Amino acid sequence: MSTETDFYSLLGVGRDADAAALKSAYRKQAMKYHPDRNPGDAEAEARFKAVGAAYEVLKDPQKRAAYDRYGHEAFTQGMAGGGGGPGMGGAEFSDLGDIFETIFGSAFGGGGGGRARPRRGADLRYDLNVSLEEAFHGKSSEITVDIATACDVCSGSGAEPGTGKRRCETCSGHGKVRVQQGPFVMERACPTCAGRGEVLEEACHNCMGEGRVDTEQVLEVDIPPGVDNGTRIRLSGKGEAGPMGAPAGDLYIFVHVKPHSVFQREGTALFTRVPVSFTAAALGDTIEIPGLDGEVHKIDIPSGIQSGKQLRKRGAGMPVLQGRGRGDLVVEVMVETPTRLSARQKELLREFRETETGDECPESRGFFDRVKEAFGG
Repeated sequence: MSTETDFYSLLGVGRDADAAALKSAYRKQAMKYHPDRNPGDAEAEARFKAVGAAYEVLKDPQKRAAYDRYGHEAFTQGMAGGGGGPGMGGAEFSDLGDIFETIFGSAFGGGGGGRARPRRGADLRYDLNVSLEEAFHGKSSEITVDIATACDVCSGSGAEPGTGKRRCETCSGHGKVRVQQGPFVMERACPTCAGRGEVLEEACHNCMGEGRVDTEQVLEVDIPPGVDNGTRIRLSGKGEAGPMGAPAGDLYIFVHVKPHSVFQREGTALFTRVPVSFTAAALGDTIEIPGLDGEVHKIDIPSGIQSGKQLRKRGAGMPVLQGRGRGDLVVEVMVETPTRLSARQKELLREFRETETGDECPESRGFFDRVKEAFGG
């Protein structure tokens, strides 16, 4: 197969394909032409390697930009600038970081003229939904994530078993090449070896030289009691494996607590609104609230309580995350006016109204006294 075949055509995607579409297309092509599925088929093997090479370029934003601009020439020695001669006038830097790296060294670019160290794998994020009860008690949860892990065939080295690495011919093992930008001659990471100074003698057939493959992983996550929305749990080394044996990144679990039908949470406090009858509010009563801790909490309603009054039960709220103690349970009383009264109940209320003096409801009496004073009686 010609090495000049368009990378987008190889993967069967348009030039505007996003990262997800590229990855999906690559997986389909790699599975279709994998040597294990096509034993002895040289054409399928060549196609398998070609789609791997195409995906390797297009999944990297900088490499993809260079390919979109220059095509295959962006990755040939002439374009890379082995000597920085007159033919290099058309080469461009992907951004100002390349120039700063050359002039100021590791403070901007991290290279400073030496070989590039294997870059650490990317950190990953996983959003986990839990109920308020699970946030209260804590739990151990299994999650399934799609992660790039070290290739089992080459043990993460990227090299076909039985082969190794050799010095990069483009940069002569220095990891840097010289390019000319106008009157300036600059150094940048070698595009052939990505600044490592070495290339694989033969890429692993399973991971295409990447040293990692996408696998489905089942991981166990311990959710501590007291977690809240936005709580972040770090699983060290459980992120994406680094290329060619580099260390793996971390996996961050972001916790989202689902709304509850009874309680609203604010920090370690639990809030709930409880309707009480107007007789209970007038005479006083005791109500029972089932808690997340499995206990029944008794709340005393003092006589004469008004709507909106909050009553607090100390230590009956949420646990303190990674600490001791618990917050409070806060009950907001909502006095409910009866809407369905029997004839006898109405008669009793009329009798009560006839005995009213105005002192029974001081807030109401005070308001109308102010009205009379404001409007002259």
